[in-house]
Amino acid sequence: MKTLCLIFLVLLGLLGATPGWASYLLLPMDQSQKNHLKAYGIAYWALQRQVEVDWLLNYQGGAFAFKQAQELEKELVVRGISFQTISDAQYNQILTQISAPESNMDVMKLEKAPKIAVYSPKSKQPWDDAVTLVLTYAEIPYDLIYDDDILEDKLPKYDWLHLHHEDFTGQQGKFYSAFRNAPWYIEQKRESEAIAKRFGFSKVPQLKSAVVQRIRDFCAGGGFMFAMCSATDTYDIALAAIGLDITESMFDGDPSDPQAQSKLNFDNTFAFKDFTLIRDPYHPEFSNIDNSQMERGLRENNDYFQLFTYSAKWDPIPTMLTQNHEKTIKGFMGLTTGFKKRLIKSDVVIMGENKAIDEARYIHGTFGKGTWTFYGGHDPEDYQHFVEEEPTDLSLYPNSPGYRLILNNILFPAAKKKKQKT
Repeated sequence: MKTLCLIFLVLLGLLGATPGWASYLLLPMDQSQKNHLKAYGIAYWALQRQVEVDWLLNYQGGAFAFKQAQELEKELVVRGISFQTISDAQYNQILTQISAPESNMDVMKLEKAPKIAVYSPKSKQPWDDAVTLVLTYAEIPYDLIYDDDILEDKLPKYDWLHLHHEDFTGQQGKFYSAFRNAPWYIEQKRESEAIAKRFGFSKVPQLKSAVVQRIRDFCAGGGFMFAMCSATDTYDIALAAIGLDITESMFDGDPSDPQAQSKLNFDNTFAFKDFTLIRDPYHPEFSNIDNSQMERGLRENNDYFQLFTYSAKWDPIPTMLTQNHEKTIKGFMGLTTGFKKRLIKSDVVIMGENKAIDEARYIHGTFGKGTWTFYGGHDPEDYQHFVEEEPTDLSLYPNSPGYRLILNNILFPAAKKKKQKT
């Protein structure tokens, strides 16, 4: 009898099914996780190696699960990520719990590591971009592309595009008043004018208009676009102003169209409607979409926004984009901080808001076969990041809920798509 038992155990071992041996790695994403941001990086790393990743929506803060592999386990230890080793039976119990009709949880299969592009000028910028900071910290690879690359049709090579804190209206970020003599401002203006000339445009606003239309086509064809800060509202302003001159002479050499406001086409925009341009070149705002600091009436100690909770089984897309271990997120400012809700189109999904001041901070929508997400503010861990400040050290904020929202968007294109039911 003992001999038969020994033979049985040897056979099970050869088949990789020895009872009691752990066979799954579970990465909790609740308060027990030591490094939320690097956990996203390991999920991406696994996808690059054709390892199947389960994203357990609303389970332990949006946990990740993988088949156990020695190489993966070593990488988790090296990167300082919390994980548990569990058996097949234990994982099946989790899946049963998640699949129960009464539970607001679901399993999203992640299939392929998306190819990532970050839109950014080639010249050095006097500020840092939150997305490149968190991608670097999480060890997720990306390529830098800019206007010339987009006009040379390189964008279709990518699955996911992040728009740098850009001014797509061609007004140089409205930094003219304060920084027109700064070397970085002069170099950025020179770079944009050179690209415009090379592609046959007489001025930069025409170049930017062509770029936003290429990005629009990228989304229509199935691409995923994510924007923060001024790349959100200026993108929509540029779409509404296609064929119009809305910039003053210090930016493009001639005055703007005095009737431009009445000629805006809000049918062209992704998110916003009925907004009013702010034409003064010395005023830092581009339009009334953004809630200015004076309008908001908030300070760092009382500036927060709330994430919505969605049905994981019925609304998988906003559920993925709002996975977090916190539902109350610290506010943070930028050239564009928050969006007036009354100027947001009715079909846009508002995923994060400050209800007290009627402000949306995190919004999402579809365009053609693709999607877009706008996230107000500049740096989730630096309340008011100034030009030429030192970049945020994310090793001090490995559990940042605000940065997690960015990384949700990074993994979203990897998901096996389920039809949204509402």
